[in-house]
Amino acid sequence: MIDINLIRTNPNKVKENIKKKFQDQKLHLVDDVLEMDAKVRLLKQEGDDLRSKRNSLSSKIGVFMKEKKLEEANTIKAEVVKNNERIAVIEKEVAELDEKIKQAMMSIPNIIADDVPIGEDDSKNVQGNVYGEPFVPEFEIPYHADIIEKLDGADFAAARKTSGQGFYYLTGDVARLHSAILSYARDFMINKGFTYCIPPFMIHSSVVNGVMSFEEMENMMYKIEGEDLFLIGTSEHSMIGRFMDTIIPEEKLPLCLTSYSPCFRKEIGAHGIEERGIYRVHQFEKQEMIVICKPEDSDKWYDKMWNYSVELFRSMNIPVRTLVCCSGDLADLKYRSLDVEAWSPRQKKYFEVCSCSNLTDAQARRLKIRYKTSSGNNELAHTLNNTVVAPPRMLIAFLENNLNADGSVNIPTVLQPYMGGMKQIMPKK
Repeated sequence: MIDINLIRTNPNKVKENIKKKFQDQKLHLVDDVLEMDAKVRLLKQEGDDLRSKRNSLSSKIGVFMKEKKLEEANTIKAEVVKNNERIAVIEKEVAELDEKIKQAMMSIPNIIADDVPIGEDDSKNVQGNVYGEPFVPEFEIPYHADIIEKLDGADFAAARKTSGQGFYYLTGDVARLHSAILSYARDFMINKGFTYCIPPFMIHSSVVNGVMSFEEMENMMYKIEGEDLFLIGTSEHSMIGRFMDTIIPEEKLPLCLTSYSPCFRKEIGAHGIEERGIYRVHQFEKQEMIVICKPEDSDKWYDKMWNYSVELFRSMNIPVRTLVCCSGDLADLKYRSLDVEAWSPRQKKYFEVCSCSNLTDAQARRLKIRYKTSSGNNELAHTLNNTVVAPPRMLIAFLENNLNADGSVNIPTVLQPYMGGMKQIMPKK
C-alpha cells in the first residue's frame, strides 16, 4: 500500500504507475481516493468546530444554572444535544469513508522501480545473467516423474486416492534427498548470517491482507472453514506477520531470517505433461529468506538475496539464469522482482525455481512494521523475500542435471553429508 500523501501531492505519478502495470481499470481509484479524502477532511473539520463550540456552550450552561436562568440553560443544552447528534453522524461517516479509502488504497499497486522493464505479462520479462554452462547429454532424459518412479521414490496413484490431483508421496532415497536439500539450504543460509525460524503454518486474515493483494489471496489461499485462519502459501506470510504492529530499534536492523515451512496453494495451473508429477502441486515444502531493513539498504539486500540463490544452485551442479520481471508481471505490492531459473536439459530451456522481491514499505505500511531511528522518529521499514529452495521444482532441476545414462543420480559433494555419505542414488526399477 502506498502513502496517501503521494496521491494527494502527485496523483499523476500514481496514475502513470498504474498504466505501466497495465491496470487501467484501476485508474478511477486515484480520483475516488482524492474525492473521499477531501470529504473526510471537511467532515473532520466540521467535527472539530462542533466540539469546540460544544465546549464553549457547556461552560455557559454552568453560568446560567448558577444564575438560575433555567430557560437559557435548557436552550443551550438542546443545542449541545443537537451538536452531539451531528458529531456522532460525522464520526460514523468518517469511519465508513476511511474504510472505503483503505480498501481502495489496498488495490492501488505499489510504485515500481524506475528500471523495471515495461511489459504487459511475463513474456516481456528480460533475461539477465547466465551462471553455469547449460548442457544436453547424449542420452535422452525422461520426464521427472518417470525418473522418480524408476528410483522408487514416489507414489502418485496412492496420493490421488487419498488426497486428489496435485498431491504425492515421496519415498526412500528421493524422500531423503528432498529432506537433504532442505537441510543443506537451511545451513547454507545460517552460514550467511540468517537466523533460522519455523513459523506458524496458519495465519489470521489481518496478516493475509497485510502481505498480499486481494487477487493473490483469492488464487492462492486455503481458508479454514468456520475460523479466521488461512493455511500459508509461503512462510514469508507468517514471517512478515510476526512483526506486525511492531517498532524495531534501528540498531537491530537488518533482520535476516530464513524459515522452513510446508506451503499450501489452491491454484496449480493447467494440466498436461509439464503439470504431471511434482511441478505444480497443492502442497510442498520450502526454505525461505526474508529481510526487514532500513529503506536505504533494501536495494543492496535485494541483490545479495538473489545472488545467494544463484550460489546455492551452482553448488549442486545446476546451471541457472536470472530473469528480471516486467511491470505487468509484478504483483501489486512489489517494487521490483527477479526470478532465478534453473536449466532443464530435458526441455532444453530454463524454468523458475526462485523469486526474489523488494516490496519497499508496501507490506510494512499495511502491517505497521516500523523502526525507531536514532533521533527518536518511527519510520516504516522495507521488507524483502526470496525463495531459498522449494524442493518440488528444485528436485526436478536436481534430478535432470545430475542424471546418468544408467538412470542413477549423482549426489554433489555439498549434499553427501546430508545423505549419509551416499554418492549416487541407484534405480530400483
